[in-house]
Amino acid sequence: MWIAYILLSIAIAATLSSCVFLALAMLGAAKFHRDARRELRASETVANRLPPVSLLKPVHGREARLKENLESFFRQDYPEYEILFAADTEENEALPVVREVCARHPQIRTQVIVTGRPPWPNPPSYSFYKMAELAAHDILVTSDSDVEVQPNYLREVVPPLLEPNVGMLTCVYRGKNVGGFWSAVHAIGMSVEMTAGVVTANLLEGMKFGLGPTIVVRRDALNKIGGYSVLGEYFANDFVIGNLIEKAGYRVVLSRHVIDHVVSPLTFRRVWEREVRWAKSTRWSRPWGHLGSGLIFAIPYGILGFLAAAALGRIWLGVSLLVIAIGNRLIEDLVIGWGVTRDSRARDASWLYLIRDLLGFFVWCASYVGQRTVWRNIPYELVGEGRIAMRRDLPESEVQK
Repeated sequence: MWIAYILLSIAIAATLSSCVFLALAMLGAAKFHRDARRELRASETVANRLPPVSLLKPVHGREARLKENLESFFRQDYPEYEILFAADTEENEALPVVREVCARHPQIRTQVIVTGRPPWPNPPSYSFYKMAELAAHDILVTSDSDVEVQPNYLREVVPPLLEPNVGMLTCVYRGKNVGGFWSAVHAIGMSVEMTAGVVTANLLEGMKFGLGPTIVVRRDALNKIGGYSVLGEYFANDFVIGNLIEKAGYRVVLSRHVIDHVVSPLTFRRVWEREVRWAKSTRWSRPWGHLGSGLIFAIPYGILGFLAAAALGRIWLGVSLLVIAIGNRLIEDLVIGWGVTRDSRARDASWLYLIRDLLGFFVWCASYVGQRTVWRNIPYELVGEGRIAMRRDLPESEVQK
């Protein structure tokens, strides 16, 4: 019986903490909208003096909607920009698509670079390093190959970099599902769970990190931290670059622009592997913040509270805890998923986020199991402070495909 009392106490405390987090996320959302209005007014004053920029885009394989994703960067309503693409080998399946899209837009200056096998544990960092050497301009826009943007993308992400004290800008993103059920669960986590954490961090301490789908950096700020080469041994290079630039005395800005992060068809296993890999990265990059994030989930504690209260004969207390947990997640889904990222699935299928919240808790638990992970079919080991080392001693059976 005493075990049930302990579990009930844990459930009540965690339900309260998840409600506190919801309140902070709502305040963070309000700040996001307030900052967006201020950013819009500021961008209007520089609309006629936008500088040329270089877009740096590493590609890896033939991802879902790759052609459509790349096309969106060629349709920018922006006076002058170039796009550089980087692949590790000439056999990379993305290159024919890249060259086809480039040929259709001869008015845009492009370069395609074959970098060779990266000598650093973090392949994208090496790609950015090689592209930055050839980039013609001093504002560098990096983005993943699995994102799609609107024609006003550059007009919205570049102007804040014209302020001398702003060294970097990054964007939140919504999951754009092109797969099945588990892909949808994964996508709603991007739109709601990830974004809720970002706007809350921005509220409490300001931006001290970046988000991979888009990072815009000024070359002088990048040079001050040592360039892309300092990121080569880190797993979460997007987190680290923002952290280093903020420590170097520059501001990191969260843009009002929201990116579409395209989610390919994924099985449950692939979703699990991907999310555990991300969670392990966060665990090593922000250990205390990641530990505390175990108390922001609601559904698992609502279920725990219901079961513990039922075992003690307090069924109405259990029902109340479960209802509070469900209401908590539905509010967060609408305020963040629809209110901030404008994800229509968050508005029309809120029940998906209830499943995502439960899955997220088990992912968080799994992030504390072991130091190994697999990225792009290459085994790595987390070795401390967010750094990674490639493992060459693992049998093929341990490398996840």
